[in-house]
Amino acid sequence: SQYSAVDTNPLSVYIMQPIWNKIIKIVPLWIAPNLLTFSGFIMILFNYFLISFYDWDYTASGTSPGLVPTWVWLFSAFTTFCAYALDSIDGKHARRTQSSTPLGELFDHGLDSWATSIFVLSFFSVCSRDNGKTGVSVYTMYIYLSIVLFNFMCSHWEKYNTGVLFLPWGYDISQVVLIAAYLLTGTVGVEVWQKPLLFGYYITDVLVILLIGFSLFLSFPQTLYNIHRAHLKKTLKNDSLYEGLLPLVSPLLLFVLLTVWVVLSPSNILAKQPRLFLWMVGVAFSNVICKVIVCQMSSTRPELFHWFLFPLALVVSAAISGLLGWTEEAVLGVFTTLVTAAHVHYGVCVGRQLSEHLNIYIFSLKKRVQE
Repeated sequence: SQYSAVDTNPLSVYIMQPIWNKIIKIVPLWIAPNLLTFSGFIMILFNYFLISFYDWDYTASGTSPGLVPTWVWLFSAFTTFCAYALDSIDGKHARRTQSSTPLGELFDHGLDSWATSIFVLSFFSVCSRDNGKTGVSVYTMYIYLSIVLFNFMCSHWEKYNTGVLFLPWGYDISQVVLIAAYLLTGTVGVEVWQKPLLFGYYITDVLVILLIGFSLFLSFPQTLYNIHRAHLKKTLKNDSLYEGLLPLVSPLLLFVLLTVWVVLSPSNILAKQPRLFLWMVGVAFSNVICKVIVCQMSSTRPELFHWFLFPLALVVSAAISGLLGWTEEAVLGVFTTLVTAAHVHYGVCVGRQLSEHLNIYIFSLKKRVQE
């Protein structure tokens, strides 16, 4: 199917696009677009592990502000900008090298679905977790992450139903805010997040309020409106309500299971291992969304229950019944490792199958020799 995306965000159209159009001119024509996409993702990943090294449990910024070196925050601003730039020019580069393929589209959106959570998890190190005086509670982090992922899911659910990806306004705004936040932290220090800004509110409170406001009052209504408009124009991909809502079943069940674990965990697993738990949330979610993206691109039906839901349901019921006891953290570690490995394996397999099917290489513009 032909890829179509609509971007109406003034920040993107008037400020960022002209910048990308200048940057794209320096990219050599022999570089494969997927290489740009992947490089950006690797930078985000590297940056995440770097921050994790200095701040495993999200307390560094709150307890001893000097724990994360200044260069790490400046490096974060740099990698975030590079990843944002690469993610914005990969499609343009594919068009100028005449190498736009469904593989490229899947590669781009598939990595975005994973990167979305990694951006959020890296940012939590800036605000730090609640220490009684400042910071955000781990539960706020979980809700914050869930809302961001819900937004991402909405735009792809909308594409599943309308065939058009309306790029959410939140994307460009969030990237610019992230880069600004890292620069601010690098230049002023993490203390800036620990002083009230206005009327006793902290910057982090303001950002959380903005995020929830943006999601519930801008992105979500826009999604429903676009689907409704397609329904009136009779351009919807799916006739029945059941078919249209099908892709939402697995992500919502995933969220329900995870929330049950968070709320009813005997050892308070989220407070004990916030980084592991939230990473697992991001990976599981990314895999569920990748399946939806594949279905939407291949015009096939998504399965009602994603297979991750079954082992997750087992682990959650074992945890909340007290069956796991003191091994709950270890089981989370094993489960997180398995889910991550399964997700990477899935990505590699789909990439290889598509590259063979389309007779192209993933990271090279050379044509494959027909066997």
